[in-house]
Amino acid sequence: MELICPIDQRCSHEIAALLRPPSPPIVQEYFDQLISKRKCQGIKVKQNGDFGKGVFAETDFEEEQLIFKDEMLVGVQHPSNKIDCLVCSYCFKFIGSIEKQIGRKLYLKTLGIGNSSHNGCQSNSSDDEEDDHYVQNHHSSKNGASSSSGSTIPLPMMAVESLTNGELALPYSNKFPLPSVVSCLGGCEEAFYCSKSCAEADWESSHCLLCTGEKSESCSRKALLKFIQHANETNDIFLLAAKAISFTILRYRKLKASLMSEQEKPASSLLGTDLPLLLEAWKPISIGHKRRWWDCIALPYDIDASDEATFRREIQELAFTSLQLLKEAVFDKECELLFSLEIYGYIIGMFELNNLDLVVASPVEDYFLYIDDLPYPEKKEAEKITRPYLDALGEDYSNCCQGTAFFPLQSCVNHSCCPNAKAFKREEDRDGQATIIALRPICNGEEVTISYIDEDLSFEERQALLADYGFRCRCPRCLDEEP
Repeated sequence: MELICPIDQRCSHEIAALLRPPSPPIVQEYFDQLISKRKCQGIKVKQNGDFGKGVFAETDFEEEQLIFKDEMLVGVQHPSNKIDCLVCSYCFKFIGSIEKQIGRKLYLKTLGIGNSSHNGCQSNSSDDEEDDHYVQNHHSSKNGASSSSGSTIPLPMMAVESLTNGELALPYSNKFPLPSVVSCLGGCEEAFYCSKSCAEADWESSHCLLCTGEKSESCSRKALLKFIQHANETNDIFLLAAKAISFTILRYRKLKASLMSEQEKPASSLLGTDLPLLLEAWKPISIGHKRRWWDCIALPYDIDASDEATFRREIQELAFTSLQLLKEAVFDKECELLFSLEIYGYIIGMFELNNLDLVVASPVEDYFLYIDDLPYPEKKEAEKITRPYLDALGEDYSNCCQGTAFFPLQSCVNHSCCPNAKAFKREEDRDGQATIIALRPICNGEEVTISYIDEDLSFEERQALLADYGFRCRCPRCLDEEP
């Protein structure tokens, strides 16, 4: 049965205009302005016919030198990772305090919520359990700060609550200060921030439409909750797509309001979709390389090649279901083109091809390592308090913030199986920005490249993986190894 999206049928020409790649001058102007705004000195995005866009050095870089940091356009923390890490929903810095981070994680464990590395959020106990409820975990030993090998250490609920509500201050935790928690402007209990400015920026860029709180500007909070639940149960890439669409809708509204203000007309006087305005609002998304999601997603190893057509059809149907749920939640008639299945598929495909893991190291890990490195008398005294909490956390004590994001500049960095740079977080990089570091000296004029895959694989394995990105690698190493 063929999927039919009325918007695709009715607006095919307008959709084609949105999906048409911007002209080279427009692309160049966009990235020149972006690099200038972000003060990424020493690099330039250039275009060529063979590889699309590329990032080139405009100065010499030494080995291990920072080449650039890139702010995400949109990003999400994996829903299951929210169990382990309380971070700013906009910049992804850890927030609260060491005590709050530990206490919150242990408290959620007492509610029966599973390990974030493998399970979703499932609660099988109530909030009002008695103080004699115990947190019990089996742990394995490891180097550095580690829990007791093979032991089960009961931790009373009272001890967990004393951390969560701020009654207990752990020794030396003041050496790891974190920003205070700022609540969502819309009153939801899903988004938290490190500052009022981050809360306002997120609200204005997309969250006002995706907030489930009382002040949400969505069409239906009930429908929005269904969309979020579906994304959490299937693929959180849908949450990224929702942010991209909401981001574009809000840009369109701002551009329209500004235009009407200049013309001294009420915004309501401009009826229907203003395609040039929508194209301008869409520009940050239009820049990214795109293919339909169901065309470019890698075929899972457990799917036989003979079943590929069925698999890709099921992926398309999954996207269609997600789109219908999102449409009920945040639909905007003037931006209805964004709710076509074709546009939705290309947006998700852009993330599939260009996304980068969002990783922020945990200050909780730093804290326990600090305790472990203390001189013996101080360490022994501190561990009288900290050891029960470390044992209750087990190996989860070191879990970092994990998610996925789209970075405009990073998405322009081409692949090489012998790269001269890497995406790598240094000790001081404690937010959600992408960080590109030189692997070896890079000369002025040389293209900056990273590896999209494990470059230790064989030639055939590398080419097979890169085929999912839509190209065959012709880097010097591949040319040398090709039979």
